[in-house]
Formats: sequence, structure tokens, C-alpha cells
Amino acid sequence: MSSVHPIYPPATAMAGGNLFAAIDLGTSSFKLTVVRADPHSGRFLTLNRLKDPVRLGLDITDAAISTESLDRAVSAIRSFQNHLHSHSLPPSHLRLVATSAVREASNKSEFITAIDEHLGLRVDILSGEEEARLIYLGVLQFFPISNSTVLTIDIGGGSTEFTVGFHGNILFSKSLKLGHVTLTQKFSDVALMREHITTELETSGLIPKIKEFKLDAVIGSSGTIRAIDKAVSKGYALKPDENHVLFDEFVKPDWRFSRDELRDLVQSLHDEEEDDNGIHGKLRREQFFKSRAGFIKAGTVLLDVIFDKLGIEEMEVSGYALGEGVITDMLGQVHDGFDLNANARWRSVVRLATRFNNKKRMKAAATCAGIAREFLEGMGRLNTFHGDGSSDNCELSVFLDDADIEYLDAACLLHNIGMYSGKKGYHKQSYRAIMNGDNLGGYTREETKLIALLVRYHRKKIPKDDVLEGSTKVKQKFRILCAILRISCALQQCFPVNSRAIEFVHSSEGLKLILRRTMDETRGRSSGESIDGILEKELDFFKTVFKQKLSIQVT
Repeated sequence: MSSVHPIYPPATAMAGGNLFAAIDLGTSSFKLTVVRADPHSGRFLTLNRLKDPVRLGLDITDAAISTESLDRAVSAIRSFQNHLHSHSLPPSHLRLVATSAVREASNKSEFITAIDEHLGLRVDILSGEEEARLIYLGVLQFFPISNSTVLTIDIGGGSTEFTVGFHGNILFSKSLKLGHVTLTQKFSDVALMREHITTELETSGLIPKIKEFKLDAVIGSSGTIRAIDKAVSKGYALKPDENHVLFDEFVKPDWRFSRDELRDLVQSLHDEEEDDNGIHGKLRREQFFKSRAGFIKAGTVLLDVIFDKLGIEEMEVSGYALGEGVITDMLGQVHDGFDLNANARWRSVVRLATRFNNKKRMKAAATCAGIAREFLEGMGRLNTFHGDGSSDNCELSVFLDDADIEYLDAACLLHNIGMYSGKKGYHKQSYRAIMNGDNLGGYTREETKLIALLVRYHRKKIPKDDVLEGSTKVKQKFRILCAILRISCALQQCFPVNSRAIEFVHSSEGLKLILRRTMDETRGRSSGESIDGILEKELDFFKTVFKQKLSIQVT
């Protein structure tokens, strides 16, 4: 009976199992970001995002946060805390940061004391400059821009942060008390709002200082700027007609917009208030912008004035901001030698996935990646696998190195991007989206093809032996990755499975993968139920590749 070596070297010990979380206590909303980080490779993958519209800045009186706002804050953070309990997060891997509303509040000490007493959590109140630095760190994890001189602009509810950075270092930073919530509260007249914004920009000294730099790019972050990008890409400023479906879900954001496109959006929002006493426009904004509907006008006007005063012609948009910056900063403190500029090519995978996927599909993709990682870790712990004694038994003598694990991570994150055009044949559409154009920057053509083929064959037909060109070793690795990806994707679709609740057992009958229900539901399936029948094709392929029977059980 020949043996099958572990596909993952025990020495690597799955560094990707590190979980980190950040809670951003903003003026408009509180946000929780949870990531799985791999300090060795410089990759991290967002596993979950939660948001609560606390509206901390809405009922501030005499510069003090009200009792009602404090109660909402405690309730929101407690909800986040309950969510984190299932992740077994070390205390050093969680950080809470407060921004403008708390920073400017006269009773900020009472606020942070209340959070400590009620929840046992420490809140760090960020200065405007520190907030800008952390936002820049977050943007660096989305764009490979460390070698470029970049201006980042982040519009929050109570302030806007401007940062010029190069190679991870801050060259200039400025925080202005201009936010979409505070501007909405102070000004109902757009002309007066523009005048106020202009005065603040011109008296701050920011304009001549920024113009001293030769900028390679201007990047916007924050939910307001992402909402503007979404509105531009989906044609919000266009008038609907029989040839144009407004708010088409299939339209992908471009992660960039021009000065003219921003102005068209500003004009469209203005015109809506003039037509039909603004009633139709209000409904239209609520339908599209949802919780941001009441503040989007102030956000667009603010950005329009900034474009004008700084001479900005185009802005790129980051999917990452303060939360990811806080996590990056934590990684640097927890892991000596962590390189915040490592593995820039991974960021192109994240951008492509985020461009095509909505939040629901991104979460599904991240869950799939988590299952695949736990799958690998569980198999790695078994040390050796024994063959079934059949005559065609062969030995698997390959190991998956860091690059192979990255290909698997990428395929998990990108497997469902084709769903933007519908579910039918989405795996083929995902393949085309990866292969068309230069979307995966930093990967060779061969690496891109391998990732695309993994995505293409994550469902439906089993790949043939010659589907990928290359050596026997490359083909064998591809089949190993494909077998793991198929099972991980199928499990994600069958169950809202908690990827941390996976256990592998090895016996004379083969391998058993046990899914343990924790915080998640299993859609009414009974305890101890086998789902082998649902995954029959995937399990047969696994047995062909590994010469081992795998069964799956939910307990």
C-alpha cells in the first residue's frame, strides 16, 4: 500500500489563519471589518463587514454626544462584540477607533469611559492627522501605489482627510472639519454650502501645499466617494429612456470617475429638487443611495468644490479605507518585519473581485476562501494519507507552496464574479472576465490562465487531464487545487457554514470532513446528516485525485 504525502508542508503551519478586526466609530455609522491576514505573504482577505447607522453626529447639542447617541453606540458595539465571539479573536487583534464626532465632543472622556464600563473595550480617539495616515495605509492595501506620489481624500460624516504619501510615508496631511453630515445639518442652501466649503479650503493653507507636489494619482476612499462612483457607473445622471435601463445591476463600477462626470451628478441631484417639489427626486435618491440618501448632496457638492480648487481631473476609488488601515497598522505591531507593500499583485485580485461582486457575493467568496484554507490546514495536520489499495493507486509527491495557496485564494475570491450577468453559466463568464484584459496585474500569463481555469472548473464539468498545459507536476497541482476548490464552493452554497468549525478525521475507511454548527444555521438539515449525495460529483473527483474516499457530515 503506497502512501500519499501531505499536500501542504507542515512547516508552513497555515500562517493565513490569523484573524484581525477593526471597529470604526464614525460620525455617520459604525463599521466592523474582519479579515484573515497572512503576514508572511502580505495578503489579507476581508471575511465580513458589518455596519450600523448609529448617526452619532446627528443629535449633538452644545458639542456633547447625547445620552441617546451613547445608548445607540453601546448597542451597536455590543452587537459587533457578539459577532466576534465566534472568531476567538485575541485581544491584541482588535482595535476600536473613534473619529470626528467623538474627537470634537466636549464629553469624549465620558463616551470612552462608558464603552469601557459597559463592554470592557478600549477606544482610541484618533487625531485628524492619525486618521489620515491610517486611511492612506488602507488605500495602499487596495492599490499598488507605494512607489507613486498619491493624494488620498476621504470624506467622512464630520471631517475630510487629505494625505499626500509616497512609499508608505506621509509627506503632508491635513484634516478639515468638512463632512457630509455636518454640512447637511448646517446648510439647506447649496450656494451657502459651496461658499463655506470654499472658505474653509482657502483659509486652511491646504491648496498651495498640495500643489507643491507632483501627484501621480488622486485616490478617494470612504462610503460617500464609493457611492458617487456607483452613481456615475450606473448612469444616475442619465435620463431614463426606452434604450437605457436606469440603475442596471449588471453595470460594473469603474473605480474611477472624471471631473465632468462628478459635475453631471451634482447637476442631476440639483435638478431633482427642482422637479415636482423634490418628491420624486427624494424617492429616487432613497431607492439608489439608501442610508446615504439624506447626505449624498452635501458629499457631492463638497467633492465638486475640492476638485475645482485642487484642479483634479480624475479620481480613482479605493475599496479600502480606515478599517483596513487600522488592521494593517496592527499587523505591523503584532508581526515584526511585516511589509505593508508586500504582494502588490494580490491587490489586483481584490480589486477585480470587488469590481464585479456586490457585498453578498463578496461575502460568499470570502467564506469559500475560508473553507478552502481550513480544508488545507486540516489535511496538513493528518501528516500522511494512505491509499485504498486499488491497482491504479498512485503517489502524490507534490507540495503546495505559497504561490499555489495564493492561486487557490484568488480562485475562491473570483469564482463567482460572472454572476454580475446572471447565474446561468456564470463560471464561464468568470473565466472570461479574468482572461480578458490585464485585470490581474503582476501575474504571468500562465498564472492568470491557471487561476482562470480553476474558476472555470469549480462547478459543472470535471476538467480533463490536458486542460492545462505544463509539466506533470503543474498539472497535478492544478487537479489538487481544483478538487479542493470544488468542494469548498459546493459547501459554501449548501450551507452558510462557519469555516472555523471544520474538523478532519482519518480512518481505515478514508477521510471524513465534519462540519460543526456554531453560530450559523444549516437551513433545517438534521444533526449528523451526511451530504455526500449533494456533492457526489465533487467527492468522486476528490477520490480520483487523492486516491482517498472523502465523506462529509454535519453535526
